[in-house]
Amino acid sequence: MEPSQVEFIAEKEPVSILPNFTEDKLYLISGDVGPFQPQVPVDVPLWLAINLRQRQKCRIITPDWLDVDKLKDKKAEEIESNLFTKPLHPHYMEISNIILGNSRDIQNADEVRTLVKDIWDIRAAKLRKSVNKMINHDAGDGQLLAHVEISNITILEINTMRKFFTASLDHLHNLRNHAEICLRDLDKQS
Repeated sequence: MEPSQVEFIAEKEPVSILPNFTEDKLYLISGDVGPFQPQVPVDVPLWLAINLRQRQKCRIITPDWLDVDKLKDKKAEEIESNLFTKPLHPHYMEISNIILGNSRDIQNADEVRTLVKDIWDIRAAKLRKSVNKMINHDAGDGQLLAHVEISNITILEINTMRKFFTASLDHLHNLRNHAEICLRDLDKQS
């Protein structure tokens, strides 16, 4: 899955808007939205919110989790914990990038952008560290661990590590097989 596909999935997430127009309920394949009344909040899929915002038909209400204080708390929590903490939202990176890139409605947008990026970087470092530990760790008898469990990571985080992780495991498998063959050859020569 490509990052653009993950972003496409995230665009289906509901966000609140304040429309500046009147319209009856819209009947979409994904579900009905509306009715729309000026200055009455309504939940719509992110893709529709962005479309309406680009046409200056609404104002996007900043999601609660994109508040500077909540982001600072989450950043501190991520720094303090060795494990992955529950993300702010399953698609926090995608949604924040989409909203910040398409809306001028977010207060302290630069600080929000920086905090989201900091949280992403902290979590990415934890993920790299976890993968490294798994690759370097064996079950004690020279065999690679059969499985590991990593919880509280998002689809995008998994996706960014997938190619590196699978390639690393393939190389590790090949090295271990080669080492095993060399050891057998040494035993035959002895």
